[in-house]
Parts: sequence; C-alpha cells; structure tokens
Amino acid sequence: MLKSLFIRNYVLIDSLDIHFNDSFTVITGETGAGKSIILGALALVLGQRADTKSIKSGEEKCVIEAAFNISPYRLEALFLENELEYDPDSCILRRELFASGRTRSFVNDSPVSLNVAKELGNRLIDIHSQHQNLLIADNKFQLKVVDVMAQNETLLLRYRQTYSRYLSIRKEWKELTEKALRTKQDEDYVRFQLRQLDDAKLVEGEQDALEEERKALSNTETIKGALYKITNLLNGEDKGAVNYIKEALSASESLEHYSPRAKEITERLRTAYIDLKDLASETDAQKDDIESNPERLHWVDERLDMLYTLLQKHRLSTLHELIVLQESYRSRLEEIGSFDEQLGTLTAQQEATYKELLKQASLLSEQRKKAAENISLHLISNLSQLGMPHTRFRIDFTTKNEPESDGIDEVRFLFSANKSGELERVAQTASGGEISRLMLCIKAMIAGFTALPGIIFDEVDMGVSGDIADKMGDIMQDLSTKMQVVAITHLPQIAAKGKEHYFVYKQDTAEHTLTQIRKLSTGERIREVARMLSGASLTDASIANACELLQLPSDERK
Repeated sequence: MLKSLFIRNYVLIDSLDIHFNDSFTVITGETGAGKSIILGALALVLGQRADTKSIKSGEEKCVIEAAFNISPYRLEALFLENELEYDPDSCILRRELFASGRTRSFVNDSPVSLNVAKELGNRLIDIHSQHQNLLIADNKFQLKVVDVMAQNETLLLRYRQTYSRYLSIRKEWKELTEKALRTKQDEDYVRFQLRQLDDAKLVEGEQDALEEERKALSNTETIKGALYKITNLLNGEDKGAVNYIKEALSASESLEHYSPRAKEITERLRTAYIDLKDLASETDAQKDDIESNPERLHWVDERLDMLYTLLQKHRLSTLHELIVLQESYRSRLEEIGSFDEQLGTLTAQQEATYKELLKQASLLSEQRKKAAENISLHLISNLSQLGMPHTRFRIDFTTKNEPESDGIDEVRFLFSANKSGELERVAQTASGGEISRLMLCIKAMIAGFTALPGIIFDEVDMGVSGDIADKMGDIMQDLSTKMQVVAITHLPQIAAKGKEHYFVYKQDTAEHTLTQIRKLSTGERIREVARMLSGASLTDASIANACELLQLPSDERK
C-alpha cells in the first residue's frame, strides 16, 4: 500500500507531505486546485517520463518520494534480480528532476533505470484515469481481463515459454535455410576451386624446398667450381691447408719433451687436422655428386610457376595460407552436404513445438471461453445496480491466423445499454458515463484476482450523479476491503464513502500561487461534502444532507 507521498518544487507545489491509510481515501477540491498535479507527481515517481516544465518556476530541482508497504506482495525476486535492497515494510521510490533536463530514479536509495522504476511501479499501484477508460476498446486489455478472470497466469507462462522456443527454432530454421540457399549457389564454384587445389597436391614447406633446389640447379657449374677450389686449397697435392696443419702437428709433437704447453697446442692442431681433412673429403665428394640436370630444373620451374599462379589467383602470400584455404573449401562442402540433415532436424523440432503450442493455445482458449460467460453475467449484474438495467454484454472470440504471444484468440467486448440495441464494440456504442461505469465494474471484478496493492481512481465518475454515484461509491468502498483505494472525485456521494478525506486547494502568497492539501476533520468534511452538494453557499439543508451522506448527526461539527 502507498503509505506516504512527499512532493517538493513540482509545478504549483512548494512542499507537500501526504499520508494514506490502507482502506478508502477520497480527495476533493475545486476544479483547477491541483488534484491532477498531485496525481502527476505520483505517476512520475512510478516511472512516467518527465518534462523539465514540471519543475516549480525558479527552482533548480524537484523531488518526489513515495513510501510503500510491500510485505504481502512477494516482490523479493524483483528486488534480487535488480540487486536492490529489499525492505518489505518500507519501500521508498524517489524521483529527482533537474532544470538542466537530467532526471534520476531511486529505489531504497539505490539508483535505478526508469524501466526498473516503472516495472516496480506497475506492481504497486494502478492509476485509473478517464484516459485509461480508452483501454476498454483495446483488444489486448480485453484479453488481459479475460485471462485474469480465467486465472490463466500459469497457463500463459507455460504458453509463452513454448512460444518463445518456437520463435527461436523458426528463426534458426529461416537463417539456416537462407544460408543453405546462398551456399548452394556457390557450391559449383567452391567445388571447382577445391578440385584445383587438390589436383595441385600441395605439401607444407614444399615451396621453400623447391626454391632452394632451383637455386642449386641453376648454378651447378658455379657450385662445382667453388667446391673444387675449396677441396684443392684444403688438400692439394703440392700444398694445402691439411698438409700445412699436418706439418705443424709434427712440430708441436716434437716440442712436448721440452714444453708443457706444447701438449695443448698439439691437441688443438690434431682436432683442426682431423676436421679439415674430413671437410676436404666431403667437399671432394660433393663436387663429384653435382651434375647439371636440365630436366629436373624444368620440372621445378613448372611446379613453382603453378604454385605462384595459385597464390596470385587467391591473393595469398604463402603456401601455408593456400593449404588453409583448401581446407576451408573442404569444410564448406561438408557443411553444404549437412544442410539437408540440419534442416530436417530443425523442421521436425519446429513442427513438434508448433503442435505443442497449438495444444497449449487451445487449452488457453477453452479456459477463456469458460470465464467469458461468468464475466458477462457479473458485469451485467453490477451495471444493472449502476442504473443500466437493460445492459447486454457478450465476449466474442475469433481465431487468429497464427499463434501470437498471447495465444490464438482475438476477443471483442460487445455492449448495448438498451434492450433492443444491437450488440456492438464498446467504443462504438457506449457513452462516456457508460464506459466509466463499465471500467469501474471491470476493475472491481478483477480486484480479487490480482495482487495489486492499490488503485487510484482519477475522476472516473464523470458523467454520473445521484443514486448511480452512490452505487459507484459503494463499489469503491467494497473494493477497499481488498486493496487500498484512493478516489479523486467531484461527487459528494463518493466523497462521503471514504474513510479519510483530503482537500486540495490553492493558496496565494506574495509571490506565488501554491497548491496545498490537508486532511479534513469531521466538521470540515461535513462542510466540504455540503459544498459539493449545493455549491459555495452552505445551507442548513446542504449541511443536513452532508451529515446524512456521512451517516453523522447533523449537529456534529468538529
């Protein structure tokens, strides 16, 4: 329930602090006094979009704060999901507007997005205004009323989960179908490219090896001459490094008897002699192995030309990249081959999910149709008490071409206030006063099936008076036994039904005109109801009538 509402620097409000009880509160006041301003402030704190014009002239900041007791309404999950502190006895929503255009929302002093504030606000209170009467023509609203009365919450949750799964599978199937179509159009191209690469019999590292071999084959005489020279310099008959090292080794060995250091020199020379002698043998063998091979050179050139052509064609720089491309083509062909199987699996899943969806939608439809008759009987009975004894009301069902998020049913509220009148859509046949009464009856009807802590009626009694207004007050009063009810009204019959009565008025100061509100004492309340009955001038008759409406002795004035 709404425990209090604090407003500072909002439109014509300097500062207001209003406290509410948990039953039926009425708010009255002259037209233009600011009743709707107070309601607008509450709507802002509940997540409505703000306008900087809402800030009181000359002020830099506006603050609106609403405190709720939410202990009976099982909102812990919502707070946990949004990482908010949960205090069931005191949930405080605050909205701050700045002249700069900036706006901030808080829940229990934690900053939140406007969407979170709105989501929480929608779970706390229903502001029912004349504008909301337009909802009666909205098929979504009509269907929601039917679902509330049919107690379809669990069925709807299960249905929407299935619907979401169906949409997901259908989307995946569509994307895969489009991808398969695009890929199949490229299949011949991919297959040709892969065949060309496969025919090339690519081998990792082959390019580098061939390029080295071509260098060797292209320079056989140069290589052979250099090797001959190296061999001769190392181990020539007349002179050579090997012979010189051998002579040095002999000299070193002869010194070992005279110098201890000669042994180290000997070892080093022996190692060098062995290495150079071995190297001379190797270069001698290599020069004999090297022969000119024009045929092999021709083959290597052709092979490298083929590799270079493939690299240039695919705009690649290395053989490794070409092999990676080859494997990607192979994978694409394998994927193309698997599309039919994947699509077959998704098609089966889609058909099975669609079948389950229709089954659940049919169950929803059955529940709705069962509830529709009771809804009609209930509304006709209540509207009869509100001065519409010849009301006829029916809910028509048509089946949609395809299931949607709320099922396969399209509902229409058909209405006639006359015995002989044709049943037509509510918005086409009902007057403003009739729509107000119908909406009030709908709200009262669904109150016992929703977990909404409170409802505010903003002048929904427009277009009615007298005994009908008294009956509307009775409905609101009865509704207040199930939830907190606040009614902004111009009708004394409704004002008299409230447990607490607030009066909104304007107060002129030297600089501003301000909107004020105060809770009325019993005596003040008598005079206010009397004013609503007879106008500005109070008479003994209007006072007596007010006391009668309030069920108070006429001499009780506090």
